[in-house]
Amino acid sequence: MPLSIARPGIVGGGSYVRGVDTHSAPVALLESLTDPEVLAAVNDAANMLDDKDSVALAQAASAGIARLEAVRFRALAQLNRHRDGARSVAQEVAFALSVTDNHAGAMVAAADALTTRLPRTLNLMDEGKLAGFSAMKVATATAWLSDEDARAVDAVLEDRIGDKNPDQVRKAANHAANTIDPEGAGKRAERHREGRRLTLRQGETGVASIEVEDGPVEKVAAAYQRIDREARALRTGGETRTLDQLRADVALDLLLGGQGGTSERSEVFLYMDLFTYLGLNDDPAELAGHGTIPASLARHIAAGQNTVLRRIITDPLSGQVLDLGRDRYRPTAGLAEFVRVRDRECRRPGCHRPAQACDIDHSVPWQHGGHTTDTDLIDLCRRDHRLKDEPGWTYHLSTDGTLTITTPTGQRYDSTPPPLHGPRPAADEPPPF
Repeated sequence: MPLSIARPGIVGGGSYVRGVDTHSAPVALLESLTDPEVLAAVNDAANMLDDKDSVALAQAASAGIARLEAVRFRALAQLNRHRDGARSVAQEVAFALSVTDNHAGAMVAAADALTTRLPRTLNLMDEGKLAGFSAMKVATATAWLSDEDARAVDAVLEDRIGDKNPDQVRKAANHAANTIDPEGAGKRAERHREGRRLTLRQGETGVASIEVEDGPVEKVAAAYQRIDREARALRTGGETRTLDQLRADVALDLLLGGQGGTSERSEVFLYMDLFTYLGLNDDPAELAGHGTIPASLARHIAAGQNTVLRRIITDPLSGQVLDLGRDRYRPTAGLAEFVRVRDRECRRPGCHRPAQACDIDHSVPWQHGGHTTDTDLIDLCRRDHRLKDEPGWTYHLSTDGTLTITTPTGQRYDSTPPPLHGPRPAADEPPPF
């Protein structure tokens, strides 16, 4: 049945109408959905919206963009199929979409995966729940899996990644992939670590960037913590440099053998089940601020000569941290340490700054009746600590550890520290198979 589009100059059924052949009908239909006149009217109306409606309009626009990106992925996949996966497809896409060759190649690879191995992820885009950049994170995380395993990860993620930011999606996808194929995850991590390199990128006049790419995550995390700590120590009363400038200066000073930095040990939190540590299972571990790492890599890090192991007591039903395994009740001096171990990262949903670099803050302000206890203290990075004090933002910490943040427009977002393990049976119950 010929396609008819209610737009002047384009009708179905003919070979060409005003220079447009019928194969361009989908393009014309898409253009009609994004008519500049309609968008101009929306833009004019946006200037008169209140805060709540402004957020709603931005959300609606993001959902629409996600749907359009799904269309774009399907088009790129079709192009790739027509060309039998030729390498030149990426270059053509780079030209057509004005993106770099590397990004174009990643888009084509993601398009192929989404239209074959990851249909549920693509469907989330159709529903406006997942942005294209986030979908590419899923494609990258599952690229090394077999088709069967990739579809299994796709099914697991369907109810977990909608409306999540790209970093949350990346972590969830990597966790699912590592869980589906733990042996393959270990080998993949080894290959990635073997590819470590130092790169120099020239910038604008007078500046350049140096980066350690694909370095061992435990060393990179420890190096950053050391640099960050040294930079913060330099923030005295007369210091005029920003914290970012101080970090950069300390890092370069350390590389050049200057005065920056001391020899004290940097602390990185690695969360691993005892059975994983003992090699009795291959459940993924978690490195605070980074996310899931394969069991084999976690055991390698845990066996390091500078590694300090600590017993952490958890609730068997929830997997949440109860204590740090001390022989006596934790003293006031250890309260901040307990909160950091429990929270792992900044508690604002979507922020993954390690707890060691965060502020310990009261969920209920001290002056409003808050208490300095583990049931009222949370980790917030400096940016989110300041955000908490902005007018209209409210924070509520429930008894189960769930932090609910309410924005000035009434949007509510929950954050709960992920459990260290799943629910475990009582001592008199057989373990699940």
